[in-house]
Amino acid sequence: MTQPERLSLGVAARLARYLQVLTQAKKEGKETISSQELSEWTHVNSTQIRRDLSGFGKFGKRGVGYNVDSLVSQIRKILRTAGQHNIALFGAGHLGRAIASSHIFADHGFTVVAIFDNDPEKIGEKVGTVTVRAIEDLKQAVEDEDIVVGVLAVPGGSAQQLADRLVDAGVKIIFNYSEALLQVPPEVTVHTSSPAVDLLYALYFYLT
Repeated sequence: MTQPERLSLGVAARLARYLQVLTQAKKEGKETISSQELSEWTHVNSTQIRRDLSGFGKFGKRGVGYNVDSLVSQIRKILRTAGQHNIALFGAGHLGRAIASSHIFADHGFTVVAIFDNDPEKIGEKVGTVTVRAIEDLKQAVEDEDIVVGVLAVPGGSAQQLADRLVDAGVKIIFNYSEALLQVPPEVTVHTSSPAVDLLYALYFYLT
């Protein structure tokens, strides 16, 4: 299997979409999947799907399709996400608890190993199997738990301060559920998830 040093944004985004569908198909017990089925679920042209995957090796068989389990493993390797990656979650409110209890991260090898909140009444509580900690414990937790991703499920007014703490602790990836526009050094990656923006994006394609 050949792999370039760095994937283009377009290829990486499409591979991530394929992986999402394949992971769900695997959970449902599906053993094989065709490029046409992947196309129907991802809305990516089946020719483009075959082109994307053929660039990394020969995965499928004509008339049979792709082996789901094998393709999940191969795409994780291509995206360099194989193995477990530890997450620090900020915010033990309704959104934070929903994120912590969801299987979405776990299905892709991400584990919430630390939860932080600035509310004294929440500190010490259990969210699943994880105990909520004080923000002041962040730096030590990043070192002890080998945390690579910070997830912000907090109000916008708190997000920048927490992002600064994550950067100071050495975390290079921040997933931002707030509406704040975060200022971070160029070596730190921020992904902001906004349902409103996603809806506008979907509405644009519906109207056009």
